[in-house]
Amino acid sequence: MTRFWNVRDNADAIFATFLLIAVLALCVLVPLLWPIDPVRGTLTATFKPPLSVIGGELHPLGTDQLGRDLLARLGLGTAISLSIVLAASVISVVLGTTLGMIAGYYRGWFDIIIMRAVDVQLAIPFILLILLIVAVIGPSMGNLVVVLGVTGWAVFARVARAKTLEIRELEYIDASRSIGLSNMVIIFRHVLPNIVGPITVLMTLDLPRLIILEASVGFLGLGVQPPTPTLGNLIGEGRSFILLANWLVLYPGLVIGALVIGCNLIGDWLVRRADSRNS
Repeated sequence: MTRFWNVRDNADAIFATFLLIAVLALCVLVPLLWPIDPVRGTLTATFKPPLSVIGGELHPLGTDQLGRDLLARLGLGTAISLSIVLAASVISVVLGTTLGMIAGYYRGWFDIIIMRAVDVQLAIPFILLILLIVAVIGPSMGNLVVVLGVTGWAVFARVARAKTLEIRELEYIDASRSIGLSNMVIIFRHVLPNIVGPITVLMTLDLPRLIILEASVGFLGLGVQPPTPTLGNLIGEGRSFILLANWLVLYPGLVIGALVIGCNLIGDWLVRRADSRNS
């Protein structure tokens, strides 16, 4: 009975884990094991539906407008999109958490400058800012990672600052100062470990935003450039043929949906776990 209730209480996390494992299997196993080249096309095999066999090769998800295997392109595109999102998330977390901790610990003019920069950042729509910057510096994988990472630091800075303001008033921080520890040592040895939990939960909840932003930029043609596939540009390439070959948009859309739903459910589960521990 206890096991039943545990499974029931954690059903969202179990379902989310299944979705994320399925997507990870797609982006890891397909590029490694699937024998068909994702950029090699056959013009006599264009717009073949799923489960088609052409020249002795099975195409489980069909082919696109250039006769390229959609499963191979979807696996590689998912791996590239996830790499961009995770790298950008690391930049956002490191930059935002560091600035937030320093602002909350030192206060004063540095705190004022950082918080005003946060306000300005949050006042500008992310997608418009990203499109503007990418259009100016040019579309590439490296540029997209940096832009997504730099435009996402503000939320982490605000949470890190709030937790640091709370922690810096505790007695063990005063004791650390009294034995001669430097401020930076106190920040990274005593403050940082206490905000890892909230930052991890926030990172999980922020991943869907990055996934959607990366796909949106790719859809508009300002992300990674073809023939290299990503989830966004796969949908962008297939939208013109949606009435003729709807699988070109359907399968990348399902992968994006699985990633967003999975990350959101995991984030909600972590929030509930944190609340139950605090109560």
